[in-house]
Amino acid sequence: MGNALIAEFIGVKVFSLEMTLGAKPMQLFVAGQGPLSLSLSAGVLLWPWVFILTDIINEYFGLQAVRFLSWLAVLVIMYAFLMVMLAMKLPPADFWLWRRGEKGPLYMPDAFQAVFGQSLWIVAGSITAFLIGQMVDVLSFHWLRRLTRGKWLAVRATGSTLISQLVDSFVVLYIAFYWGAGWSFAQVSVIALLNYLYKGTVALLLTPVLYGVHKLIDWYLGPGLSAHLTEEAAARSARVFAL
Repeated sequence: MGNALIAEFIGVKVFSLEMTLGAKPMQLFVAGQGPLSLSLSAGVLLWPWVFILTDIINEYFGLQAVRFLSWLAVLVIMYAFLMVMLAMKLPPADFWLWRRGEKGPLYMPDAFQAVFGQSLWIVAGSITAFLIGQMVDVLSFHWLRRLTRGKWLAVRATGSTLISQLVDSFVVLYIAFYWGAGWSFAQVSVIALLNYLYKGTVALLLTPVLYGVHKLIDWYLGPGLSAHLTEEAAARSARVFAL
């Protein structure tokens, strides 16, 4: 929940992946769209962790626990944006209006509005994508678990993350920029694809971390309790699927 909330607020910043890695921005042309570079929302730093932690919760507590925490996270995010909107409506104090910035005087009300005043389309797209992505993650996790008969943690955990990130990457951009900002369908699709390739790569690279967290939890719980929780979680989720 903390990662999801922080990702919503830092997601307003767009950064250059190439420059972060010490390289020049690419000039990509994909499906007639371009030139494009690997410019990503800062929120992508945290979303892979959100889905990995979802898989951990799913493993030990099942579908209902993930569903509960997902809805709770959405309520917290909506509450946070409501408080931000209220804060933007408050009249600023005179001594706070101007601050010295690196490139000259900075008008603080505009700066505050620019950073925190995300459009309702972006907020709606992000929350919708989060909920759909979480549910897809849960369902694909248990589908892969049954398919592999409970073996190969990486298949069900990383595999479900790759599937859910695919949905998440496209849904948020279609709502926020295709419907909300009037961008072309092709342009939004290409940008969403680039975002997904990045998040999918990060999810694969984090697979050893997933195993490490899983081993740490198993060590803390002990083999008996760990096995009991995972079996109970799988059984509860199977009953939900049966309904």
